[in-house]
Amino acid sequence: MKSGVRHARRLCAKTRDRWLRPLGLVALVLSLAACGSLASSLHRPSQANSLDTVIGDMTLPHEGRPLGVPEHYDWAIAPRIGMGNEPRHFRAMIAAGQVYEDAQGNPARNTRVQIRNIRAFYLSKRDRQWHLLQASDSVEGASYRQDFANNTSKPASIRAEADGGLSIKTSTGYNFHFWTTGGRAPIQPEDIAGVFTTVQARLIQDDPKRADDRHNARYLLSMSGDYWLNEQSPWDAFKTNGDIAIGRFKRVTPQWQSFNMSSLPAAALKKNPPPLNPAQLPPTPSSSRKP
Repeated sequence: MKSGVRHARRLCAKTRDRWLRPLGLVALVLSLAACGSLASSLHRPSQANSLDTVIGDMTLPHEGRPLGVPEHYDWAIAPRIGMGNEPRHFRAMIAAGQVYEDAQGNPARNTRVQIRNIRAFYLSKRDRQWHLLQASDSVEGASYRQDFANNTSKPASIRAEADGGLSIKTSTGYNFHFWTTGGRAPIQPEDIAGVFTTVQARLIQDDPKRADDRHNARYLLSMSGDYWLNEQSPWDAFKTNGDIAIGRFKRVTPQWQSFNMSSLPAAALKKNPPPLNPAQLPPTPSSSRKP
C-alpha cells in the first residue's frame, strides 16, 4: 500500500511539472487537485454522504476533465443546473450518471468501477417533504459516445458483483452511462420543488490474480437525472427528454463514496436537507426499461 502511494506521488510530481508550462490556469488547478486526490485515496476511509458533500457536488469544479467531452459543453468544467425544478410538460424522470476516464489518461488496466445504491428523491411543493421516487441496489447502462453525439451506444463491459451492484470498464471513445434498474418514474410536474439523486461507487480489481493498479486509475463519475415526456417515450434528439442537472465529476477511489446531484441551491438544501442514507432504504421493483 505504501509503495502504491509513493508511486502515485511520483506520477503527480511529473504531472505538476508538465502542467506548469503555460497551458492555462484551469488546466493547472484541475491537474493539481486530481493529484492530491490520487496520492491520498489509498489511505482515505470510506465516506458517508453528508450535506456538505451534496452541496460541493453542485458547486465545486470537477476533480478532472472527462475525456472526450468538448470544451464548449457547459458541463465540461463544473456542475450545472439544466431544467432544474421546471419539468414543464415532462411527466417522468430517471436518476442517471456517467463514468469517464480522465482526459489526462488512465494507465490502469486491471481496475473496474463498482456502482451500487442509486436513489432519486423529489421535494414536494405541497407538503415540503422529500419523497423517494426511485431506488435500486444495482444499475443498468451502456457505453455511449463520450460526446453523446446522436445518442450512439453499444454494450458495456459489465460484471455483477457478489457484494452488490455491478462493475464496469470503459472502452476507447466511450463512457459508461447508467440509470436505475426500475426504469422511469412518473411525476407530477406541478409538484416538483427539488430533485436529489445519489449513488455510491469505488474502484475494484478486475482480476485479483494480477497486479493491483488501482493507484494508477483515473476514473471520474458524475451523478445526474433526466426528465422525460412520459415513461415510454423514445429518445428524439432532446425533444422528449432533458437533463435536470449534472453534478460534479469526482475521482473514483478504492473506498466507497457518494456522488450526488441536486436541483436546489445551497441555502435551500441547508434549510431542508434531503435523505442522506439512501443505502438503508428498500429498493423499488426493477423493470429493466431503458431510459
